[in-house]
Amino acid sequence: MPEMSQLNAARDLLTLLNATTTEPRPDTQLDALTLAVAADLPVLLWGEPGIGKTAALTQLAATLDLPLTSVIASVHEPSDFSGLPVIGADPATDGVPMAPPDWAVRLVRAGRGLLFLDELSTAPPAVQAALLRLVLERRIGALRLPDGVRIVAAANPRASAADGWELSPPLANRFVHLHWTHDHDVVVRGLGGTWPRATLPVLDPEKFAEAVTFARRAVCELLAARPLLVHRLPSGETQRGGAWPSPRSWEMTVRLVAFATASGVGREVLSLLVRGAVGDGPGFELLSSMDRMDLPDPETLLADPAAAELPERGDLRQAALDGVVAAVRKRPERARWDAAWALLVRAVETGPPDLVVVPATTLATLRRDDWVVPATIERLAGLVAVAQGAEVGR
Repeated sequence: MPEMSQLNAARDLLTLLNATTTEPRPDTQLDALTLAVAADLPVLLWGEPGIGKTAALTQLAATLDLPLTSVIASVHEPSDFSGLPVIGADPATDGVPMAPPDWAVRLVRAGRGLLFLDELSTAPPAVQAALLRLVLERRIGALRLPDGVRIVAAANPRASAADGWELSPPLANRFVHLHWTHDHDVVVRGLGGTWPRATLPVLDPEKFAEAVTFARRAVCELLAARPLLVHRLPSGETQRGGAWPSPRSWEMTVRLVAFATASGVGREVLSLLVRGAVGDGPGFELLSSMDRMDLPDPETLLADPAAAELPERGDLRQAALDGVVAAVRKRPERARWDAAWALLVRAVETGPPDLVVVPATTLATLRRDDWVVPATIERLAGLVAVAQGAEVGR
């Protein structure tokens, strides 16, 4: 039949159009998503319609060889997530069990999979309430999803969602929020048939103990210094539907920092994840606090300036030098003052000289009248006005 022949030809053409390949390609968004999936934390992708959220999840499931189960939350009733009551032979004795939906049963039978909750921002409040137990406890009716199941959701901002709702604060606080945007080069190459390949982070077992210790210390030190960050519910309705700090989201952050440390992912990836768990402000504070944790001990630097290893990043190098000057101010001694100058000379020799201006000016003001200016200070004379600050003439 000619019509059937044309349908077969159309099928063959569609097969060719659907045939794509993947390639390793740096992608911060995708790396953040895969690390959160590896850490077994629910992830919520925010993005405008048509940005590629669903396609990214489909490709992620295929690459990780996880069966993909898509559920559009807005077209389901609350009972579809909390379970349908089924009357047994003797309800007075056995109670009324809550039967799970068929897709949950399939996930339990498979023992693994990627559960994709799509269009989350179009789910009404009653459905969002029913999702709380699923997202946090992995329970649907009488079933508990296996450990091999990961949960990822997608949502459009309320302004661009069809009959959209703001996410309820209890549901929002159960997710790591990632704002999904399109990369022009990725889209163009993908439409040409090649998309980035999603890969799980490579975890180094030898770093596990160190990673857990570091993650716990980083979060606990910040919260000890900033107790108001432990729980801070935003006042605005829109902000409450995003990432904000709570004991639950800080616990998620500890896990994310530990996984990032054990896998050695870049700072940009960690920044997306931390801010996606506790919000931009608290997230940036944690990242800054972690940077300070990595700074060398000022006393170690003063003990052997010639062998000192200063941070490469400019802001961290500046902080390390400021820490040395602060240590000298706290315990001013001639030998420590001289060592600090030697360290500033080394900083000029190994990095941008402008970073030395502020600490050198401050260090000069710490000079005692009976302290002779070290010869090394002349090596800085062309870069900073140290001689005038020290009020020394030679």
